[in-house]
Amino acid sequence: MTAAARALERYDWAWIAQQLDAEGWAPLPALFSAAQVHALTAAFDAPAAASQAQALAHQGERRYLNGALPCTLDGLAPALHARLAPLAQSWSQRLGRVAASLPLALADSPLLHRLREDEAHPLTHKIDDAAFPLRLVALLSDPGQDFSGGEFVMTEQRPRQQSRPLVLPLGLGDAALIAAAHRPIRGAQGDYRATLRHAISRVRGGVRLGLELPLNSPR
Repeated sequence: MTAAARALERYDWAWIAQQLDAEGWAPLPALFSAAQVHALTAAFDAPAAASQAQALAHQGERRYLNGALPCTLDGLAPALHARLAPLAQSWSQRLGRVAASLPLALADSPLLHRLREDEAHPLTHKIDDAAFPLRLVALLSDPGQDFSGGEFVMTEQRPRQQSRPLVLPLGLGDAALIAAAHRPIRGAQGDYRATLRHAISRVRGGVRLGLELPLNSPR
């Protein structure tokens, strides 16, 4: 078992599954230590990541980690996948999909992103319903010290209802599990499908670094 996988043992996974089922997200406070945060932020400017750099207008910089991962992430995605697979299977069945298994398949690489003043990420969601329905997001900067603004925001659209906004209270080293696109919600007539999108609000000052980790990556 890797160090990253061992770190997950301190959380209450029964409660996390209930929280994800009820709200579409669940916190993993202090998932990364200060030293681990430093290792991840250093990976952003590492030469191996530079070739994968992307810069989008007013949306900051992105680095896809396609090579050897920092030890901080070693084994983390498979360990999370294993813990969350029963919930993912349940969601798939409740949404009427045929999914005998949810293997670790080639997917998006782990993503580091950096936002500076007046930059933001627009609302988005994953449209591939065959992909694992959950992903991890984490904050690698200290709100109020390193940056202002830059809140992680989710919206949930339920049929015939207005969108429900959510702001995730992340601090330095905190992570959260989020629904990547859709999740089932129990109603009077059975389950119905809610669509979730996520964004990062405009950074008003400083520099904000974050991480997105897909959980169907084989890394």
